[in-house]
Amino acid sequence: MRGADLLVQTLAQAGVTRIFALSGNQIMPIFDACLEAGIELIHTRHEGATVFMAEAYAQLTGQVGVALVTAGGGLANSVGALASARASDTPVLLLSGDSPRGQDGTGAFQEMDQVAITQAVTKWSFRSQDASGLGSDAARAIDSAMTGQPGPVHLALPFDVVKGEADGAVPVVEPAEEAVDPADVEAVRVLVTKTARPLVLLGPSLTPTRQAGLVERLGAVLGAPVYAMESPRGVRDPSLGRMAEVVARADLVLCLGKRVDFTLGFGAGEAEWVTVSADAVDHALAAGNLGARHRAGVVAPALSMARALCEGAAPAREEWRAEAAALTGVRPDVGDGLTSATLCAAVQDVVSACDESVVICDGGEFGQWAQALTCGTARVINGVSGAIGGGLPYAMAAHVARPGAVVFALSGDGSIGFHFAEFETAARHGLPFVMVIGNDQRWNAEHQIQLRDYGEERLSGCGLTAARYDLAAEAMGAHGEFVTEAAELRPALERAVARGRPAGVNVMIEGLPAPVV
Repeated sequence: MRGADLLVQTLAQAGVTRIFALSGNQIMPIFDACLEAGIELIHTRHEGATVFMAEAYAQLTGQVGVALVTAGGGLANSVGALASARASDTPVLLLSGDSPRGQDGTGAFQEMDQVAITQAVTKWSFRSQDASGLGSDAARAIDSAMTGQPGPVHLALPFDVVKGEADGAVPVVEPAEEAVDPADVEAVRVLVTKTARPLVLLGPSLTPTRQAGLVERLGAVLGAPVYAMESPRGVRDPSLGRMAEVVARADLVLCLGKRVDFTLGFGAGEAEWVTVSADAVDHALAAGNLGARHRAGVVAPALSMARALCEGAAPAREEWRAEAAALTGVRPDVGDGLTSATLCAAVQDVVSACDESVVICDGGEFGQWAQALTCGTARVINGVSGAIGGGLPYAMAAHVARPGAVVFALSGDGSIGFHFAEFETAARHGLPFVMVIGNDQRWNAEHQIQLRDYGEERLSGCGLTAARYDLAAEAMGAHGEFVTEAAELRPALERAVARGRPAGVNVMIEGLPAPVV
C-alpha cells in the first residue's frame, strides 16, 4: 500500500470519519486514499477554515478534529486558527502536505521548515520520515492531542513519503484513561475542605459543552462554586457576571486545567491558589505570577483529577455558593431599540424554543453581548486566544457534529468578513445554520478604543459600510434576510430556521461597547 493508505487507514481505525480539508498538489494521494477508507472530506475555501472547523468539531464530539491542508501558503494560512485551538486546549490534528524529502535543500516547490513554523502553537509537531512510519506517526499524533492537557498537533507529510510504498500493519490507536495519583487527589481534597470560601475554576477543556454535568457534580461534592472559563475576558467575561468579585472573596482558588494568566489578573488578590495541569509549564507560570500564594502545583491531567474529586464529600457551604451564584448571575441591561443587546436577546428567545441547539459566539464587542445573553444546549466561542472570524466555520462544524441541533451563530460585520466564502461550502455540503450578523458598520472594538483613548475627533480607519451580507450569502447558495426594524427581527429569524439551509441574517444595529457588569 501507499504511505497515504497507511495514514488514512490508521485514522479510520482511530474512529475518524471525516476530515476538513482544502486540496493541493501534495495531498491528492490522501484525498484518493480517503475513498477506500470511507472517510468523508468536507472541502472548504480557506485553510484557516479547515482548522476552525476541526476545533469546533472536536469540542462538540469529544473526538480529535482532523484538518488537511497543502504545503506552502496552505500550511501558513492554517497557523492563526491553530493558535486558537492551542489556547482553547482542543485536540486537533493538522495534516499538511510537504515538499519531497528527496529534494530537501534544493529549493523544491513550497519547501519550508514547517515544524519550525507550527511548533510554537502546537503540543507536538513532526515531519514524517518514511512511508512505513506514517501509521505510527499518526497514532502518536492522536495520542498527544487527546491526552494530558489536550491541544493541537501537526504532522507534515512529504510528497514522496505519502506516495511511497509502505510495509507493516495498521497500528491500533486506543488512548487510555489517564490515571491520577490517589495521594494527589486526597491532598487537593483536603486543601479545599479546610477552607471557608474555596473557588474552583475549570479551563476550556472542561466546559459544559465538552464535559457535560462536570460543573454541577464538582460543585455538589466539593461544596464550592465551580465555573468553567474559556473567554479572553476572563474574570470580566460578561457571561460570568461579577466573577472578579467572587475571585476576590475566595480564600482558596483551585484551577483545574485553567492557566493563571492575564484572564485571571495574573492571580491578583490575597487567596492561595492550587493548580492542576498535565503541563509543567502551567505550574511554572502560576508560581511566577503568584509567588508564595501558589500553595501547590499538581502535575496531573485536569479531567482525571476532576473526575476523581467527584468521588467524596465536603462541607456544603450553601451560603458561600449562593453568594457566588448571585454575583455571577448578574447580566447587563438589554435596553430598547435595535442594538447589539436587543438583537442578542431576540436570538435567545428563538434559541429557547429549540429542543437542542448550538450557539456560536464570534469575537469583538458584539460577540461579548452574544456571550452574555445567549445560551444553547452547547456553545462554542472564539476562545482564550481572542481570535475572531471563526464563527462561520464553527457553525458548519456544529451541524456536522450535532446534526439534530439547530445551530445559531452570532458575528459582527467585522468578524464575518474573514471566512465569508464558506457560505458556499455550507451550501455545497448541505450544512444548515443561522448566521446572525450584527451590522454596526464598523470594527467596533477598535472604534471604542479610539473613542475612549483619543476622542471622537480622532476616529480613524475603523469604519465599514452598510454592506448587504444577506445578498452576498444568497449569491453563494444560502438563504438571506435583511432586518432594519426591531419588529422584523423575530419573523426573520424564524424564517431562517424554517428554511433548513445555511442562512445569513443581516441586522442593521446600533453598535454598543462590550457590556461591563
